Amino acid sequence: MVLRAYKLGEADRIVTLLTQYNGKVRAVARGVRRTSSKFGGRLEPFSHVDIQLVRGRTLDVIAQVDTVAGYSKPLRDDYPRFTAGQVMLETADRLVAEEGEPALTQYHLLIGALHALGAADDTRRPTMILDSYLLRALASAGYKIALATCARCGQATLQRWFSATSGGLVCAACKPPGASPLDEPTWVLLGALLAGDWTTAVAATADAEARAHTAVDTFITWHMEHSLRSLPLLDVG
Repeated sequence: MVLRAYKLGEADRIVTLLTQYNGKVRAVARGVRRTSSKFGGRLEPFSHVDIQLVRGRTLDVIAQVDTVAGYSKPLRDDYPRFTAGQVMLETADRLVAEEGEPALTQYHLLIGALHALGAADDTRRPTMILDSYLLRALASAGYKIALATCARCGQATLQRWFSATSGGLVCAACKPPGASPLDEPTWVLLGALLAGDWTTAVAATADAEARAHTAVDTFITWHMEHSLRSLPLLDVG
């Protein structure tokens, strides 16, 4: 999956890819910005490609590209879906920090989320698909949100507050300053999004969905070293 690409020299690009078995890979696409390039359009962000690389001294060189699926076309004319997709690409790029290290779960999560985002499905709104992806991607990276029990003491409680700094829901005895109360419909929705339980998720109210999105936004912003650049552009309407 092409995560991003930026210019190199007059006609080349450096492309960042998330691969199935080699994690994140950066490679040079020679002459890709020329009109005569055979695979220029195949190396844009949101492109799922089958690629062959030639080993280079510093960066590998892209020798051949075949398109497996292109998600840019269904997303580019739909601003909420496009911005949600941009957040997904940036998140994957940030969570897979080590180049060349396997990241199979992150790869499959991203492919599945972009496929769902590009599908014509009015029941699963873009922000809901995004929030599910973010929770699951963070969990795979070691930042699983606590929803079943208190993130601090591990005890189950009916009264729950949300604290991103603590790792999720906390009980009344453990809640730190700044923790906010979270009603049952919202934490149930968060649990459904984390588990991929779409039957429960699509039945949630708009208010619960908005509160869940705010919680996910706060959670991912806290656990990333720097905030996601694309997140403020997200259309949550």
